[in-house]
Amino acid sequence: MDMTLRGIRPNIVQSIRAFRVQDLQDAASHLGQHFLYANLATAQSKQDVLDLIAGQFTLPAHFGKNFDALYDCMTDPVHKSGPQPGFVVVLEQIPANAKFDKEAREQLLDIFRDTADYWGDRKIPFRCFYSFL
Repeated sequence: MDMTLRGIRPNIVQSIRAFRVQDLQDAASHLGQHFLYANLATAQSKQDVLDLIAGQFTLPAHFGKNFDALYDCMTDPVHKSGPQPGFVVVLEQIPANAKFDKEAREQLLDIFRDTADYWGDRKIPFRCFYSFL
């Protein structure tokens, strides 16, 4: 296992804290896992957050741009595409403002927690790291 991810549960959503994005990307590469990165610093609203995630994760054109569709894109179609090696996801600078308040942030993180559970049930590592703006 890569030293960067040593001691981190395989299916978790947690603050990025002392981790550097480049180290997480290198760890994912070393482990042969998917690395998904979204910088959300310019987002002001839920729609902005979803648009940025869709673009930076290269979600399919049919992505419905709501939280349910985000969960669906992160799980079922990927699962059906064949065996997966694992995922390291970074959501950097999640907005914290009136249009994307604490409830919206928790809903977003809950999608990734549910996604971690989904992959955990399939014994596939899914680690998501986040930071707030």
